[in-house]
Amino acid sequence: RQRGSALPAAVGALCRALPPRARPAPDTLRRARFDRPQASLDFWRLLYVLLKQIHGGRWTESDAIGGQVRFVKWALWYHGYRRPQLQQLPADGSAGSRELLLAFSWLLHSLHLLELLLARNRLHTGDETSVCTCEDDVPSSQEGAGGAGAEDRVDVRYLQWLNGRLRLQWCALHAQHQEQCKLLHKIHLFTSGSHMDQNLGHFSVTEADLTRQPENYKQLFQLLDSETMQLEAFLEWKQLEAVYWQWMETMLDNMAEEGSMCESQDAHMEKRRLPEVSSCCPWAERLAGQMDRVSRELLALQEQLQQLMAQRREKVAAAAGLQKERLSATARKIEESVELKLRALPCLSAPKNKMHGSCRLVLRSKHPGRQRGPAGCVPQEAVPAVSAAEVIRELQGREASLQAELQQLREQCRRRLQAVAEGWEGVICISP
Repeated sequence: RQRGSALPAAVGALCRALPPRARPAPDTLRRARFDRPQASLDFWRLLYVLLKQIHGGRWTESDAIGGQVRFVKWALWYHGYRRPQLQQLPADGSAGSRELLLAFSWLLHSLHLLELLLARNRLHTGDETSVCTCEDDVPSSQEGAGGAGAEDRVDVRYLQWLNGRLRLQWCALHAQHQEQCKLLHKIHLFTSGSHMDQNLGHFSVTEADLTRQPENYKQLFQLLDSETMQLEAFLEWKQLEAVYWQWMETMLDNMAEEGSMCESQDAHMEKRRLPEVSSCCPWAERLAGQMDRVSRELLALQEQLQQLMAQRREKVAAAAGLQKERLSATARKIEESVELKLRALPCLSAPKNKMHGSCRLVLRSKHPGRQRGPAGCVPQEAVPAVSAAEVIRELQGREASLQAELQQLREQCRRRLQAVAEGWEGVICISP
């Protein structure tokens, strides 16, 4: 009785913790528990909206049900849900609500669906920036892969023009970013000591504008209230989560019983059919003779295959001698690349945690005692922080290693151009 009374509360908290635009009615889950076809369309739409948010795609109310079904099946297969019963559901979304409830519960457990959606849909009221110091695994171009055809050749002057245009746009973007940083610094400095949170100590751009024009942020207040309600529902869900999973276990037991009954009925019908089939097989001897002939042909093909494999091994052994010189040249190039990267390691030898993601910009004074207001002495250990100086040193080390690699590539290009120019008699090449 206690579990039965707590189940509606658990299902209600789960529905309220979902995003507002994808929030189903608790009765939808109850109907899906009994495989009611009325809940199928609602569940297809629910999974479609949730998976679209996870993959960062856009969706509209007018999306066709066929496209929603195809996308949900693909996305579940991509995330590792390979249950064939789901893939066999009709494309019009008219059935399979219990299978969809099972898939939704699988996403809830395996992907930590609620936590993922709450983090993705979180409102950002602070000044944030993206920080990434992860190494990019950029594959090096393979030399000697084959010459480009005449249609693949590009004028060098066009490439130079594209490079200059890219540099101009990069400089303009860098100047705008510097101007934005200066304005952010002014806002953080002038509002220092005004924030209620002593770990921050200053207002963000949104908070500063909110104090000046509060009437323009009614929608923001509504979104914050909605997010607060979601967080409260999530806390309630975490307390009642065990009740939901017990409910799902009973559903799985019922599905297993139904499946075993169907299998026993199929086996019984198969046993009834076997004698009838065996009694009307006068061509069994002819079929056995054909199978013997096929087995003899397979043995002959196996012997031929072994002979071909022996000849192939001989050809490979002969070609190995020809490839030895090419492999040694490739090995020398790999050794040069490894040596270059080893020379760049001293500046990055200390073990560091790779930073990736969004971080809030917080002004930290070098002299905490000079900071104005009651939040002048802010302990940095109160919140996990990433210092801008650490990020700058990390990026400078990356820049040094990339500059060294660029210099090596330029030297290789210079040697190749010299080798090409030596084959031209009476021609003088002057570098630009």
